[in-house]
Amino acid sequence: MSDNTPESNQDSDTSSETKSFSEKYSDVMGKVNETLGNVDWTQMGKYGKAAGIIAVVVIAQIIIKVVIDTINFFPILPGLLELLGVIVVGQWSWQNLRTSENREAVLDKVQNLKKTYLG
Repeated sequence: MSDNTPESNQDSDTSSETKSFSEKYSDVMGKVNETLGNVDWTQMGKYGKAAGIIAVVVIAQIIIKVVIDTINFFPILPGLLELLGVIVVGQWSWQNLRTSENREAVLDKVQNLKKTYLG
């Protein structure tokens, strides 16, 4: 019989695996550092702003969804909000679309907005 026990064989296998992992880790970190060294860091301001805007939009959407889900949780509240919306649209329509002069003023505002934003 040999003096090597199965436990000593496992220890030698583990140390070789650890060594290869540490070598792989150092190779990967060397490549990452080399890649980061080649980046033009003066342009990162633009990317940071874009990432910040995207993050703010995502967070705002999550907050809006939570608020809407909370409102929908109460059984009578969505119906009341729909009724409020109908009332507001009716009131705006009565004030702005009742006479031909008011309708023309609304059309002029819409045309000015189209020229301003669409060119």
